[in-house]
Amino acid sequence: MKNLFNKITLIFFVAAMATACTNENSEYYTQTVEIPDGYTVEQKIELSGKVLPHPRQMLWWEDEFKGFIHYGPNTYSGREWGTGFEESDLFHPTGLDTDQWCEMMSAAGITRVIMVVKHHDGYCLWQTRYTDHSVVSSDWKNGKGDVLKELAKSCEKYGLRLGVYLSPADLYQIESDGGYYGNDSEFTERTIPRKVEGRPFSDTRSFTYLADDYNEYFLNQLFELLTEYGPIHEVWFDGANPKPGTGQTYNYEAWYDLIRHLAPDAVIFGKGPDSRWCGNEGGRTREDEYNVIPLEVSPDNFDWPDMTNENIAGRDKITEETKFFHYYPAETNTSIRHGWFWRNDEEQQVRNVDDVFDIYERSVGGNSQFHLNIPPNTEGKFSPRDAEVLKAVGKKIRNVYDSDLLAGASASEKNVLDNDNSTWWQAAGKQASLEITLPEQRKINRFMIMEAIANRGERVEEHFLEARIDGQWVKIAEGKTVGHKRILRFPPVETDAFRLTIAQSRLAPAIAHVSAHYYDEPPKPVVMDRNSEGMLNMGVASNFVWRSENTADQSQDIYYTVDGTEPDEQSVKYTEPFSLPMGGHVKARSVVENRMGPVTENRLGILPEGWTAVDSEGKTSEPARVLDGNPYSGWTLETGAGAPFLSVDMQQEYLVAGFTYLPAREGFIESFKVEISNDGQNWTTVQWGTFGNIINDPGQRVVLFDKPENARHFRLSELTAPGSHNRVGAGELQILSGD
Repeated sequence: MKNLFNKITLIFFVAAMATACTNENSEYYTQTVEIPDGYTVEQKIELSGKVLPHPRQMLWWEDEFKGFIHYGPNTYSGREWGTGFEESDLFHPTGLDTDQWCEMMSAAGITRVIMVVKHHDGYCLWQTRYTDHSVVSSDWKNGKGDVLKELAKSCEKYGLRLGVYLSPADLYQIESDGGYYGNDSEFTERTIPRKVEGRPFSDTRSFTYLADDYNEYFLNQLFELLTEYGPIHEVWFDGANPKPGTGQTYNYEAWYDLIRHLAPDAVIFGKGPDSRWCGNEGGRTREDEYNVIPLEVSPDNFDWPDMTNENIAGRDKITEETKFFHYYPAETNTSIRHGWFWRNDEEQQVRNVDDVFDIYERSVGGNSQFHLNIPPNTEGKFSPRDAEVLKAVGKKIRNVYDSDLLAGASASEKNVLDNDNSTWWQAAGKQASLEITLPEQRKINRFMIMEAIANRGERVEEHFLEARIDGQWVKIAEGKTVGHKRILRFPPVETDAFRLTIAQSRLAPAIAHVSAHYYDEPPKPVVMDRNSEGMLNMGVASNFVWRSENTADQSQDIYYTVDGTEPDEQSVKYTEPFSLPMGGHVKARSVVENRMGPVTENRLGILPEGWTAVDSEGKTSEPARVLDGNPYSGWTLETGAGAPFLSVDMQQEYLVAGFTYLPAREGFIESFKVEISNDGQNWTTVQWGTFGNIINDPGQRVVLFDKPENARHFRLSELTAPGSHNRVGAGELQILSGD
């Protein structure tokens, strides 16, 4: 990628700045800086505070809440990852309505949307010239349909910026006769785009790159997307590959070069230089997200791996080996549903509004972008449950953050209150305090801070907030990085003044904006667990539920059902742990002064008293751990020899409706066959299945049979592990009752 990261030096002069500042060296660097020889570690740390986002990244930050659309053959097959063998006619929306998508996303406060135009199965949702494995061959609209074209028009109508997800992995091109992927073709100079008779481009530009057959195919499709559906503001490259080992390589340098020429404002995500994955798909965020990352090689030669460690850019990661700094912000992505694609409106869980709002505050308020997936159904619309959550989330965000409770306040540095991020307060040293006085006492439980990242970079490493209560300063919140935005959350306080202290910073901190808000928090969410004796315990979360140290208490009334119906104040009130030996579809919520909290649901299996388990190697003790109620014990098995299976003897016949699966820490099942038996000798196949994307989304999976079946023995057989992994496993397995 040589010459793609030219260092742009920006010179600012103190006399030209509309802010208080120090006389620090006025040289700053856009996105990347090469560290001069001889710099000490401390000098490097200070230099990292002068790396600024590129203007395209600042445009990306404007869209701090964006939508994700997973739609395609998987929507109709019920899979998370397709196979490449899907028939084109499988994709057939009966009422595609991209206006509805954009209307609902806009109502949520989403301002950018990324469309999955080709997932790993290789099926294309636009009128591509280069494969028949697309809507071109579908009977939907007689082969004239174009999902991306309709979405582009809707985005323009509703004022949303559009991006595309184009999977580098392509199972159709791997599996089909004459497929390009891994076909051992030579890398030669090729002209992009390749001309197709009868389908000329209105954009007459062309480019020459070194490419093999698949890279040429991919570049041709990029050219289509970036010239016929624009403006495109983001290109999203997924690093996942369901079938590695083909020998196919990617000419990323050519891909990036084409994007920079055709869509200069587009951020390249993932396997690219402009933005990165937060490291999980569950909506979890880092405590300390710092976006200026240290590199030991030039970005030109970096391969942009997934960065999943908790600490990737902290002070201790800057060493003598650090040669470059690169601005590389994180996005936090997750799905509104349990799964990236729509499966059904019965079994598939949908996040509630309070859950989505919580992720919004932690991601946007944690120096990250929030990327929420909303998958359309087979009709081609957002399902009603999803749409209602989007509308409610948007209303909640506006109610809390459209009102600044520092209005009318005075500050020791007025620039932080002027609602203008092009001005800022810059302290005289690396530690400093800022005081804000309100015109009267106000009730507040949120405090937002923004650094002047466009002009001064990310600097703050530790900070804390105090409120003046009864004339005394009381610490009410603390945090580490700030960056684009930090939202401090704390119990409500009545105060007439705040003091923000920067306790540690890489250079003199530069704060562009602060604001205060109040969130009328709903009743707490319910947490539940069943012990090995089958007793179900419930409580409300005493802290935010994503915290590992979270514990439950009975400080709020809890009502529950065990048949999957929605609980309310007329439902059974929880008073003490109770036995649920046959399991159930448990739903529970807390209620405070007629206000109902979010619903927590859990499918619990039959209590496995006296049950035994065995695997394909004849082992019994380790397989039995999947029944012990401890998700951290688990069972694993290498897949190298024979056909792996896990079998459970329930000791008596039950009516079985399905099962739940939780992967082991070191073992994952991707595909499986479900078999049942009454004698343990003669087996009947109930269904085949896959757990798509199980490594990145290792939460509990629920599998329901088409109809309940009587059985004493239950077996998962023909087990395969995902990708290049050679070990299957399970942390917990529960058998669901059909009674």
